[in-house]
Amino acid sequence: MRNTLIGISALLLGAGAINLGLGLQGSLLALRANLEGFGVVLTGLIMSSYYAGFVIGSIFAPSIVNRVGHIRTFSAFASLASAAALCHAVLIEPVTWMIFRAITGVCFAALCLVAESWLNERSTNLNRGALLSTYFVVILGATALGQLLLPIAPIAGYDLFVAVSVIISLSLVPVALTSTPTPVEIEHERLSLKRLYKFSPVGFIGCLGAGLIQGALWALSAVYAEKSGLITEETAIFVAIMILGGLLTQWPLGKLSDYVDRRYVIVTVSFGMVGIGLLFFETTRLDSIWLYCLGAFAGGLALPIYGLSIAHTNDFMETKYFVPASATLLMVYGVGATLGPFLAALLMLIIGPSGLFVYSAIISLAVGSFALYRISQRNPVPEDEAEKFSMVTRTSQIAFELDPRSDEFEQGHN
Repeated sequence: MRNTLIGISALLLGAGAINLGLGLQGSLLALRANLEGFGVVLTGLIMSSYYAGFVIGSIFAPSIVNRVGHIRTFSAFASLASAAALCHAVLIEPVTWMIFRAITGVCFAALCLVAESWLNERSTNLNRGALLSTYFVVILGATALGQLLLPIAPIAGYDLFVAVSVIISLSLVPVALTSTPTPVEIEHERLSLKRLYKFSPVGFIGCLGAGLIQGALWALSAVYAEKSGLITEETAIFVAIMILGGLLTQWPLGKLSDYVDRRYVIVTVSFGMVGIGLLFFETTRLDSIWLYCLGAFAGGLALPIYGLSIAHTNDFMETKYFVPASATLLMVYGVGATLGPFLAALLMLIIGPSGLFVYSAIISLAVGSFALYRISQRNPVPEDEAEKFSMVTRTSQIAFELDPRSDEFEQGHN
């Protein structure tokens, strides 16, 4: 395993740099849009456009990679993402920001696809789970670290946009110089939405709900923090803690779902998110330390819903369908994440900053209630037939081929 990690270190550095830059850019754009007086609804639309671009990129990136190759694809889209970051500082206008943000989403989908293709190429039966977990920690840790770069320069200036551009550009260096063999052609088969819902209604609705919640939280949590009176340094810490909270709870909640009906875990997590959302009504009276605690709980409850939903879906299908089903669920998540920031922004406009978490509570209530209903309609999978939980990312369909539960590896490497 040590030799494998050394071999993929360039890829992990590249993926970490991408997420470091984009993590900083997400919060920076939300705060700068608020500073420019765009308003919370326009800010929500700008942030939503990133996920719209991500969905588009996820659909078309595989054919681009297969046509021009991995290194060329990575170089082209990293350069485009770097340029888009700088353009935000030059053309400060809502519509152009939506376009640049959508371009960034397309680029991120393509960049993750390339990086994860290489990781999949280096995986074996013995290390796939460890590689996926390492990759998961790297990208979420880098995203959280990106928040902590917010205080290094004024939000109103252009220095932070330059920093984002430089960081994304630097992701090119380790990937372009890697000696790892180029992966084979990328498959991009997906299940139909109707068939997927028939396989697992809870998995389908859970992934949609996860997108609606997480898309809103990651896009607008910095706006919430600032409007709640936190200074830039405190805002950066608040968002970083939310992300780290989700990183820390993913594995224990997932392992718990291996021993009890996963739907009960989804219900518990969803209703817990409802409680957290309601607690945020009182945040105007709380010190920043208590806001940090609530933020950690919010991230810790919101992030695992997607992985739990994927695992629940896989419990009801043959292993040969894992990757096609997960690829479709990724699209479902992306659609939810596209709608989430805009819908949450509307509620924030009506009831104030806490509307972000009230919105999250409403969506969580719907997901939890639906899962509770389905428990009464369908028996759980016997424990000895259920698949083991594995952490999954929301980046590209290739990540699902790293999932130890998938038989895609055997098909491609035997």
